[in-house]
Amino acid sequence: MTEPAYRTYTEEEYLNHSGPEKVRWEYVDGFVYAQAGASLPHNRISTNIQRVFAASSLDGSCWSYVSDLKVRVVRDGNRRYYLPEIVVVCNSNMVGDVETQPCLIVEILGASTRNIDLTFKVSDYQRIEGLQGYLTVDSEARGVIFYRRTPEGWQFETVDESVELPCLGLTLSVPETYRNVGL
Repeated sequence: MTEPAYRTYTEEEYLNHSGPEKVRWEYVDGFVYAQAGASLPHNRISTNIQRVFAASSLDGSCWSYVSDLKVRVVRDGNRRYYLPEIVVVCNSNMVGDVETQPCLIVEILGASTRNIDLTFKVSDYQRIEGLQGYLTVDSEARGVIFYRRTPEGWQFETVDESVELPCLGLTLSVPETYRNVGL
């Protein structure tokens, strides 16, 4: 996240927000945050992952969305809206252009988002009832962390070679994720 707007917005104002067209906005506790533009490594990582996800979702039972699908999270009675890099949805619960029950979320870490993605968003995403996994991929150095929902609660693992992902029933390899990225 970058700097917040200098005034608070209602949820309705955010959902109808018509700020600059090329800017993506997240909504947290009444403030809207402009999302920084993505670097070349960030975009290549996203494309590599989406290529694997798209091939696994050809039957149409699940869909993967890139960048602009809002995900709603409720924390302490307050709604927050995030725009993950990739969202996998199998049992959609769309309300307008907002998803409330994603199955898998991917965030690509960069200098301006790393701390938020690894602290607040980890906690917030784990509150989503149907979420089975949260994958973070570093865009500045090779590094992949996967948070998985288990019967015992949430567990995380540092991924060196590959990770079995829920929902799409696939294995994502770290070398494939970083193909042609230069890291």
